[in-house]
Amino acid sequence: MARPAVTGLVLTLNGAKYLDECLKSLDFCDRLLVVDSGSTDATRDIAERHGATVLVNPWPGPKKQFEFAFAHIETEWVVSLDQDEILSDELRASVMTALEDTQGMSAFICPRTSFYFDRFLRHSGWYPDLLPRVFRLADTGVHVSGPHYGFEPRGRTRRLSGDIIHYPYENLKQHVDKINYYTQIAADEMHAKGKRSGVAKALGHGLVRFLKIYVFRRGFLDGKAGFVLAINSFFYAFQKYIRLAELNQKDKKGD
Repeated sequence: MARPAVTGLVLTLNGAKYLDECLKSLDFCDRLLVVDSGSTDATRDIAERHGATVLVNPWPGPKKQFEFAFAHIETEWVVSLDQDEILSDELRASVMTALEDTQGMSAFICPRTSFYFDRFLRHSGWYPDLLPRVFRLADTGVHVSGPHYGFEPRGRTRRLSGDIIHYPYENLKQHVDKINYYTQIAADEMHAKGKRSGVAKALGHGLVRFLKIYVFRRGFLDGKAGFVLAINSFFYAFQKYIRLAELNQKDKKGD
């Protein structure tokens, strides 16, 4: 069976730091497509040096941006990475082998390992972060929850060996900034659904989140990085529910 044509897809915004390595790891693809949201760094120049087709589309949210990208893909299969992700040599080889025999498959699942604080996490609920990033386009939709997205294959899947190497945060400040962003979106969504919270509820959710990451998901085995992540996970859960409580208070004042 001949290998089906495949497009390597990357959505970008000021992603110059890792984009060169990202696109190198996708160089087996028949076509590279980069959909950029308006970068002001060298992102587009890097993409063009790799022979990628670069389309510029102001960010409309993850679902609509992927729908925009999908409308410009003509191949049957897609390998999708974020701009801060790289296929390890093992996973790259595994993907290439899998694409040689796609009969009856809708997607292939890729483990992802993320660098945090001082190491790549192997516990803490962050590994293996199994993601369907190699997929038959006709069999795949995009699911969005707040600022997060995921692909939803409709059909058979199989896990591959190797990892997506992920660098989600340049530093802890960037993580806290994203926590602030994500928790406000989550609080707004819960508020719109009529949910309520208070200080005790926010504290309880924070403590449960800490224990889940550090104890039950064995974050303690990730050393200092596991502890820092568990603390920030507490902060995430606490902020989400305390911001909902703040919105509830505003409702009372408006009555």
